[in-house]
Amino acid sequence: MEYKIAVIKGDGIGPDIVDQALLVLNKIGEKYKHSFKYTEVLAGGAALDATNVPLPQETIDICKASDAVFLGAVGGHKWDVLPGHLRPEKALLGLREELGLFANIRPAIMYKELKDACPLKPEIVGDGMDMVVIRELTGGIYFGERGFKTNEKGDGAYDTMFYSEMEVRRIAIVAFETAMKRAKKLTSVDKANVLESSRLWRKVVLEVAEDYPEVEVKHMYVDNAAMQLVINPKQFDVIVTGNLFGDILSDEASMITGSIGMLPSASLGTTKLGMYEPIHGSAPDIAGQNKANPIATIVSAAMMLRYSFDLEKEADAIEKAVETILANGYRTGDIQTEGGILVGTKEMGQLICDAI
Repeated sequence: MEYKIAVIKGDGIGPDIVDQALLVLNKIGEKYKHSFKYTEVLAGGAALDATNVPLPQETIDICKASDAVFLGAVGGHKWDVLPGHLRPEKALLGLREELGLFANIRPAIMYKELKDACPLKPEIVGDGMDMVVIRELTGGIYFGERGFKTNEKGDGAYDTMFYSEMEVRRIAIVAFETAMKRAKKLTSVDKANVLESSRLWRKVVLEVAEDYPEVEVKHMYVDNAAMQLVINPKQFDVIVTGNLFGDILSDEASMITGSIGMLPSASLGTTKLGMYEPIHGSAPDIAGQNKANPIATIVSAAMMLRYSFDLEKEADAIEKAVETILANGYRTGDIQTEGGILVGTKEMGQLICDAI
Protein backbone atom coordinates (compact mmCIF):
# COMPACT_ATOMS: atom_id res chain seq x y z
CA MET A 1 0.00 0.00 0.00
CA GLU A 2 1.07 3.58 -0.67
CA TYR A 3 0.06 6.34 1.72
CA LYS A 4 0.37 10.08 1.06
CA ILE A 5 1.47 12.06 4.10
CA ALA A 6 1.70 15.84 4.29
CA VAL A 7 4.64 16.60 6.57
CA ILE A 8 4.86 19.87 8.51
CA LYS A 9 8.16 19.91 10.37
CA GLY A 10 7.45 23.35 11.75
CA ASP A 11 9.60 25.36 14.10
CA GLY A 12 12.11 24.86 16.90
CA ILE A 13 12.66 21.18 17.60
CA GLY A 14 9.99 20.27 15.03
CA PRO A 15 12.48 19.20 12.33
CA ASP A 16 14.59 17.29 14.89
CA ILE A 17 11.76 15.11 16.13
CA VAL A 18 9.92 14.69 12.84
CA ASP A 19 13.07 13.41 11.14
CA GLN A 20 13.30 10.60 13.70
CA ALA A 21 9.62 9.70 13.31
CA LEU A 22 10.04 9.49 9.54
CA LEU A 23 13.00 7.13 10.03
CA VAL A 24 10.74 4.92 12.11
CA LEU A 25 7.97 5.07 9.50
CA ASN A 26 10.46 4.12 6.80
CA LYS A 27 11.51 1.12 8.90
CA ILE A 28 7.86 0.09 9.21
CA GLY A 29 7.42 0.49 5.45
CA GLU A 30 10.46 -1.67 4.80
CA LYS A 31 9.37 -4.42 7.18
CA TYR A 32 5.69 -4.53 6.28
CA LYS A 33 5.96 -3.65 2.57
CA HIS A 34 4.24 -0.27 2.65
CA SER A 35 5.22 2.90 0.81
CA PHE A 36 4.95 6.27 2.54
CA LYS A 37 5.08 9.25 0.20
CA TYR A 38 6.00 12.45 2.06
CA THR A 39 5.22 15.96 0.84
CA GLU A 40 6.78 18.61 3.04
CA VAL A 41 4.75 21.80 3.46
CA LEU A 42 5.06 24.96 5.54
CA ALA A 43 3.02 26.16 8.50
CA GLY A 44 3.66 28.29 11.57
CA GLY A 45 6.79 30.39 11.94
CA ALA A 46 8.58 28.74 9.03
CA ALA A 47 5.66 29.68 6.78
CA LEU A 48 5.66 33.24 8.11
CA ASP A 49 9.33 33.64 7.28
CA ALA A 50 8.86 32.25 3.77
CA THR A 51 5.41 33.57 2.78
CA ASN A 52 4.37 36.20 5.38
CA VAL A 53 1.35 34.11 6.46
CA PRO A 54 1.22 31.28 9.05
CA LEU A 55 -0.87 28.95 6.87
CA PRO A 56 -0.41 29.24 3.09
CA GLN A 57 -3.23 28.06 0.83
CA GLU A 58 -0.80 25.61 -0.81
CA THR A 59 -0.34 23.89 2.55
CA ILE A 60 -4.11 23.58 3.02
CA ASP A 61 -4.56 22.15 -0.46
CA ILE A 62 -1.81 19.56 -0.09
CA CYS A 63 -3.05 18.53 3.36
CA LYS A 64 -6.58 18.02 2.02
CA ALA A 65 -5.23 15.86 -0.82
CA SER A 66 -3.24 13.65 1.55
CA ASP A 67 -4.17 10.55 3.55
CA ALA A 68 -2.83 12.10 6.78
CA VAL A 69 -1.02 15.17 8.10
CA PHE A 70 2.06 14.75 10.30
CA LEU A 71 3.18 17.75 12.33
CA GLY A 72 6.16 18.57 14.53
CA ALA A 73 5.64 21.83 16.44
CA VAL A 74 5.01 25.49 15.65
CA GLY A 75 5.80 28.75 17.37
CA GLY A 76 8.67 30.42 19.16
CA HIS A 77 9.78 33.64 20.84
CA LYS A 78 10.81 35.08 17.47
CA TRP A 79 7.17 35.57 16.45
CA ASP A 80 5.67 36.52 19.84
CA VAL A 81 5.49 40.20 18.91
CA LEU A 82 3.16 39.59 15.95
CA PRO A 83 -0.59 40.34 16.10
CA GLY A 84 -2.93 37.43 16.80
CA HIS A 85 -3.90 36.71 13.19
CA LEU A 86 -0.22 36.31 12.24
CA ARG A 87 0.94 34.20 15.16
CA PRO A 88 2.34 30.75 14.21
CA GLU A 89 -0.29 29.05 16.37
CA LYS A 90 -2.96 30.44 14.05
CA ALA A 91 -1.83 27.76 11.58
CA LEU A 92 -2.95 25.00 13.95
CA LEU A 93 -6.39 26.51 14.41
CA GLY A 94 -6.68 27.00 10.66
CA LEU A 95 -5.69 23.43 9.84
CA ARG A 96 -8.15 22.01 12.34
CA GLU A 97 -10.94 24.11 10.91
CA GLU A 98 -10.06 23.53 7.23
CA LEU A 99 -9.72 19.75 7.70
CA GLY A 100 -12.77 19.43 9.95
CA LEU A 101 -10.75 17.94 12.81
CA PHE A 102 -13.03 18.32 15.83
CA ALA A 103 -11.78 15.52 18.12
CA ASN A 104 -8.34 15.58 19.73
CA ILE A 105 -7.32 12.22 21.20
CA ARG A 106 -4.54 12.52 23.78
CA PRO A 107 -3.47 9.29 25.50
CA ALA A 108 -1.65 9.82 28.80
CA ILE A 109 0.26 6.63 29.55
CA MET A 110 2.87 6.38 32.27
CA TYR A 111 5.20 3.55 31.38
CA LYS A 112 6.22 1.53 34.41
CA GLU A 113 9.85 2.08 33.38
CA LEU A 114 9.35 5.84 33.90
CA LYS A 115 7.56 5.80 37.23
CA ASP A 116 10.63 7.37 38.87
CA ALA A 117 10.22 10.39 36.55
CA CYS A 118 6.66 10.98 37.78
CA PRO A 119 6.48 13.98 40.16
CA LEU A 120 3.77 12.31 42.27
CA LYS A 121 4.35 9.95 45.19
CA PRO A 122 4.69 6.25 44.22
CA GLU A 123 1.70 5.31 46.35
CA ILE A 124 -0.48 7.62 44.24
CA VAL A 125 0.42 6.32 40.79
CA GLY A 126 1.47 2.74 41.60
CA ASP A 127 3.09 0.95 38.69
CA GLY A 128 1.56 3.09 35.99
CA MET A 129 -1.30 5.12 34.63
CA ASP A 130 -3.34 4.87 31.44
CA MET A 131 -5.98 7.44 30.56
CA VAL A 132 -7.07 9.32 27.46
CA VAL A 133 -8.21 12.94 27.24
CA ILE A 134 -10.68 13.65 24.42
CA ARG A 135 -10.69 17.37 23.73
CA GLU A 136 -13.18 19.19 21.51
CA LEU A 137 -11.02 20.98 18.97
CA THR A 138 -12.92 23.38 16.71
CA GLY A 139 -15.34 25.15 19.05
CA GLY A 140 -15.24 27.00 22.34
CA ILE A 141 -13.25 30.06 23.25
CA TYR A 142 -10.46 29.51 20.71
CA PHE A 143 -12.94 29.92 17.84
CA GLY A 144 -15.50 32.23 19.41
CA GLU A 145 -16.13 35.90 18.74
CA ARG A 146 -13.34 38.11 20.05
CA GLY A 147 -12.24 41.68 19.95
CA PHE A 148 -11.41 44.88 21.82
CA LYS A 149 -13.70 47.42 23.42
CA THR A 150 -13.51 50.39 25.73
CA ASN A 151 -15.82 51.11 28.65
CA GLU A 152 -15.75 53.08 31.89
CA LYS A 153 -12.93 50.80 33.12
CA GLY A 154 -10.73 51.65 30.13
CA ASP A 155 -9.48 49.58 27.21
CA GLY A 156 -10.30 45.89 27.29
CA ALA A 157 -10.53 42.71 25.26
CA TYR A 158 -12.93 39.78 25.14
CA ASP A 159 -13.08 36.16 23.94
CA THR A 160 -16.35 34.24 23.71
CA MET A 161 -16.85 30.60 24.66
CA PHE A 162 -19.62 29.31 22.41
CA TYR A 163 -20.77 25.73 21.85
CA SER A 164 -23.66 24.41 19.78
CA GLU A 165 -25.53 21.21 20.63
CA MET A 166 -24.13 19.61 17.47
CA GLU A 167 -20.53 20.31 18.49
CA VAL A 168 -21.03 18.86 21.96
CA ARG A 169 -22.97 15.84 20.73
CA ARG A 170 -20.40 14.72 18.17
CA ILE A 171 -17.44 14.94 20.60
CA ALA A 172 -19.51 13.17 23.27
CA ILE A 173 -20.20 10.30 20.86
CA VAL A 174 -16.46 9.96 20.17
CA ALA A 175 -15.83 9.84 23.93
CA PHE A 176 -18.51 7.26 24.64
CA GLU A 177 -17.34 5.08 21.76
CA THR A 178 -13.80 5.28 23.14
CA ALA A 179 -15.02 4.39 26.63
CA MET A 180 -16.83 1.33 25.26
CA LYS A 181 -13.48 0.04 23.96
CA ARG A 182 -11.74 0.64 27.27
CA ALA A 183 -12.95 0.37 30.89
CA LYS A 184 -16.43 1.83 30.20
CA LYS A 185 -15.74 4.79 32.48
CA LEU A 186 -16.18 8.37 31.32
CA THR A 187 -15.63 11.67 33.13
CA SER A 188 -17.11 14.77 31.48
CA VAL A 189 -15.39 17.95 32.64
CA ASP A 190 -17.15 21.33 32.54
CA LYS A 191 -17.84 24.44 34.64
CA ALA A 192 -21.63 24.12 34.75
CA ASN A 193 -21.90 25.93 38.08
CA VAL A 194 -20.83 29.17 36.36
CA LEU A 195 -20.90 28.95 32.55
CA GLU A 196 -23.98 28.69 30.35
CA SER A 197 -21.91 26.94 27.68
CA SER A 198 -21.03 24.28 30.27
CA ARG A 199 -24.68 23.83 31.25
CA LEU A 200 -25.44 23.09 27.62
CA TRP A 201 -22.41 20.77 27.51
CA ARG A 202 -23.65 18.77 30.49
CA LYS A 203 -27.23 18.58 29.15
CA VAL A 204 -26.07 17.14 25.81
CA VAL A 205 -23.61 14.68 27.40
CA LEU A 206 -26.45 13.38 29.57
CA GLU A 207 -28.60 12.90 26.48
CA VAL A 208 -25.85 10.99 24.65
CA ALA A 209 -25.25 8.86 27.77
CA GLU A 210 -28.72 7.37 27.37
CA ASP A 211 -27.45 5.55 24.27
CA TYR A 212 -24.55 4.03 26.23
CA PRO A 213 -26.07 2.50 29.38
CA GLU A 214 -22.96 0.33 29.95
CA VAL A 215 -20.72 3.36 30.45
CA GLU A 216 -20.35 4.78 33.96
CA VAL A 217 -20.53 8.57 33.61
CA LYS A 218 -19.30 11.18 36.06
CA HIS A 219 -19.48 14.96 35.73
CA MET A 220 -16.72 17.05 37.28
CA TYR A 221 -16.02 20.78 37.44
CA VAL A 222 -12.73 21.68 35.77
CA ASP A 223 -11.11 23.06 38.91
CA ASN A 224 -11.88 19.85 40.78
CA ALA A 225 -10.65 17.78 37.83
CA ALA A 226 -7.33 19.61 37.89
CA MET A 227 -7.01 18.84 41.58
CA GLN A 228 -8.11 15.21 41.25
CA LEU A 229 -5.51 14.58 38.53
CA VAL A 230 -2.75 15.10 41.06
CA ILE A 231 -4.54 13.57 44.08
CA ASN A 232 -5.90 10.43 42.45
CA PRO A 233 -5.13 10.22 38.71
CA LYS A 234 -5.89 6.50 38.51
CA GLN A 235 -9.62 7.20 38.99
CA PHE A 236 -9.75 8.46 35.38
CA ASP A 237 -9.98 6.40 32.23
CA VAL A 238 -11.60 8.58 29.55
CA ILE A 239 -11.98 12.33 30.05
CA VAL A 240 -14.05 14.40 27.62
CA THR A 241 -14.05 18.18 27.77
CA GLY A 242 -14.06 21.40 25.77
CA ASN A 243 -11.27 23.09 23.88
CA LEU A 244 -9.82 25.32 26.59
CA PHE A 245 -10.22 22.90 29.50
CA GLY A 246 -8.86 20.04 27.42
CA ASP A 247 -5.80 22.03 26.43
CA ILE A 248 -4.90 22.60 30.07
CA LEU A 249 -5.88 19.23 31.57
CA SER A 250 -4.10 17.17 28.92
CA ASP A 251 -0.85 19.04 29.57
CA GLU A 252 -1.29 18.43 33.29
CA ALA A 253 -1.87 14.74 32.64
CA SER A 254 1.25 14.62 30.49
CA MET A 255 3.47 15.83 33.30
CA ILE A 256 2.07 13.21 35.63
CA THR A 257 3.34 10.57 33.19
CA GLY A 258 6.88 11.87 33.63
CA SER A 259 7.42 14.23 30.70
CA ILE A 260 5.43 16.19 28.16
CA GLY A 261 7.91 14.75 25.65
CA MET A 262 6.23 11.36 25.89
CA LEU A 263 2.66 12.14 24.83
CA PRO A 264 1.27 11.87 21.29
CA SER A 265 -2.02 13.11 19.90
CA ALA A 266 -4.42 12.54 17.03
CA SER A 267 -6.83 15.14 15.68
CA LEU A 268 -9.73 13.47 13.88
CA GLY A 269 -12.91 14.36 12.04
CA THR A 270 -15.54 12.41 10.15
CA THR A 271 -13.11 10.92 7.60
CA LYS A 272 -9.88 8.93 7.84
CA LEU A 273 -7.84 12.09 7.23
CA GLY A 274 -6.31 13.06 10.56
CA MET A 275 -3.50 15.25 11.87
CA TYR A 276 -0.91 13.73 14.19
CA GLU A 277 1.49 15.60 16.45
CA PRO A 278 3.17 15.52 19.87
CA ILE A 279 1.39 17.68 22.42
CA HIS A 280 4.50 19.61 23.44
CA GLY A 281 5.71 22.91 22.02
CA SER A 282 8.60 23.89 19.80
CA ALA A 283 11.25 24.34 22.57
CA PRO A 284 13.43 26.69 20.46
CA ASP A 285 16.06 26.83 23.22
CA ILE A 286 17.16 23.25 22.43
CA ALA A 287 16.46 23.17 18.70
CA GLY A 288 19.18 21.54 16.62
CA GLN A 289 21.12 20.39 19.68
CA ASN A 290 20.20 16.67 19.58
CA LYS A 291 18.49 17.00 22.97
CA ALA A 292 14.76 16.76 22.25
CA ASN A 293 12.78 13.65 23.12
CA PRO A 294 11.33 12.24 19.86
CA ILE A 295 9.16 9.58 21.51
CA ALA A 296 5.91 11.59 21.54
CA THR A 297 6.34 12.25 17.83
CA ILE A 298 7.21 8.63 17.07
CA VAL A 299 4.17 7.37 18.99
CA SER A 300 2.07 9.97 17.14
CA ALA A 301 3.21 8.17 13.97
CA ALA A 302 1.88 4.95 15.49
CA MET A 303 -1.47 6.65 16.08
CA MET A 304 -1.48 7.73 12.43
CA LEU A 305 -0.94 4.14 11.31
CA ARG A 306 -3.79 2.98 13.54
CA TYR A 307 -6.43 5.67 12.99
CA SER A 308 -5.89 6.86 9.42
CA PHE A 309 -4.41 3.75 7.76
CA ASP A 310 -5.92 0.89 9.81
CA LEU A 311 -2.45 -0.63 10.24
CA GLU A 312 -2.89 -2.07 13.72
CA LYS A 313 0.05 -4.48 13.85
CA GLU A 314 2.39 -1.82 12.46
CA ALA A 315 1.27 0.64 15.15
CA ASP A 316 1.74 -2.05 17.79
CA ALA A 317 5.27 -2.67 16.51
CA ILE A 318 6.26 0.97 17.10
CA GLU A 319 4.73 1.10 20.56
CA LYS A 320 6.36 -2.18 21.55
CA ALA A 321 9.73 -0.92 20.31
CA VAL A 322 9.39 2.20 22.46
CA GLU A 323 8.60 0.08 25.52
CA THR A 324 11.60 -2.16 24.78
CA ILE A 325 14.03 0.75 24.55
CA LEU A 326 12.70 2.27 27.78
CA ALA A 327 12.94 -1.12 29.50
CA ASN A 328 16.56 -1.32 28.36
CA GLY A 329 17.27 1.90 30.23
CA TYR A 330 17.73 4.42 27.41
CA ARG A 331 16.65 7.96 28.24
CA THR A 332 16.68 11.43 26.73
CA GLY A 333 17.44 14.27 29.10
CA ASP A 334 13.83 15.06 30.02
CA ILE A 335 13.21 11.54 31.36
CA GLN A 336 16.70 10.78 32.64
CA THR A 337 16.89 9.27 36.12
CA GLU A 338 19.70 7.73 38.09
CA GLY A 339 21.04 4.66 36.29
CA GLY A 340 19.54 5.58 32.92
CA ILE A 341 21.60 5.60 29.72
CA LEU A 342 21.49 9.15 28.39
CA VAL A 343 21.04 9.43 24.61
CA GLY A 344 20.22 12.21 22.19
CA THR A 345 17.35 12.72 19.74
CA LYS A 346 19.03 10.88 16.86
CA GLU A 347 20.25 8.00 19.01
CA MET A 348 16.77 7.47 20.48
CA GLY A 349 15.24 7.42 17.01
CA GLN A 350 17.77 4.89 15.78
CA LEU A 351 17.37 2.68 18.84
CA ILE A 352 13.61 2.51 18.26
CA CYS A 353 14.18 1.71 14.57
CA ASP A 354 16.54 -1.11 15.54
CA ALA A 355 14.00 -2.50 18.02
CA ILE A 356 11.22 -2.80 15.42
